Amino acid sequence: MKYTSKHIGNLIRETRKSLELTQKDLALTSGTGLRFIIDLEKGKPTCQFAKVLTVLNTLGIQLLLIPPSPTKKE
Repeated sequence: MKYTSKHIGNLIRETRKSLELTQKDLALTSGTGLRFIIDLEKGKPTCQFAKVLTVLNTLGIQLLLIPPSPTKKE
């Protein structure tokens, strides 16, 4: 599956809500700003990647990166 900023934003929003956190709570615990959390949950594609990773870690969301299989050269 190819993820978009919208997919990640929705995952963050749903996880935050399931943990019964407000956007303000998440901003405070992750060390980001409220505006950043709002934009991130809306799927704004220009959000700072380092901050996105911080929010994912704060919520306990695991990120799995798998490189493509190398192709054989003949």
